[in-house]
Amino acid sequence: MVAILYKTQTGNIKLENYKLLSFDKIPSTQDAAHDLIADHKASNKTVIVAQTQTNGRGRYNRNWISKPGNLYASFIYKNPERDPKLSYAVAVAVADTLITFGLNPQIKWPNDILINDEKISGILIEYSASFVIIGIGINIKHCPQNLNYKTTKMCNCSDASVQDVLAVLIKKLDKWRNADFAIVRERWMDMAIGINETVTYQGKTATLIGLNENGALVLRCGTNYLLIYGDEINM
Repeated sequence: MVAILYKTQTGNIKLENYKLLSFDKIPSTQDAAHDLIADHKASNKTVIVAQTQTNGRGRYNRNWISKPGNLYASFIYKNPERDPKLSYAVAVAVADTLITFGLNPQIKWPNDILINDEKISGILIEYSASFVIIGIGINIKHCPQNLNYKTTKMCNCSDASVQDVLAVLIKKLDKWRNADFAIVRERWMDMAIGINETVTYQGKTATLIGLNENGALVLRCGTNYLLIYGDEINM
């Protein structure tokens, strides 16, 4: 695979060893990635981007509002086994990308990135055959309103374009996916909200302790410790 020249505000940037598929409008970049794999046309380090999605989705098939001007991307990587640690590396990569553009992100379990407690990005990780699909949405020019949580957008404090953000994000994904998990875990803990605070899990109150070395979220409920993989907690 050859390097792709991707135009940004600061000039052309080489996306080393990536295949880029760009669309004006599709139902969902995540669904397009699944279709590519099902048709045996997927390859490692493929990224699918769209200016808008008509049926964008997040976890549990929640609707992801997709106006033009934001980043909607799905990254395909060869990954024969499920990896509970991957979501932390991806969250750190997205947060690190936002830091590059002068923002101060927070990570909220399990898949949200916040700025001042307002959601700016979401992550969806799915597996198909011997691949993993990492879906990432980042609010750049727009943020949805009238939701049951607050949202924000990058343009409030940065003039970065979708292309600028994608070029940096690809580099950060390569960096953090390949980093030692001890380093990922430490960085995730630095940016995570709710550490040592009270949360609700399955109707019970608990204290959020952090992550263990295997990628499980650790909760303390009385004298018992719970290990959580991917389930939602309320903060």
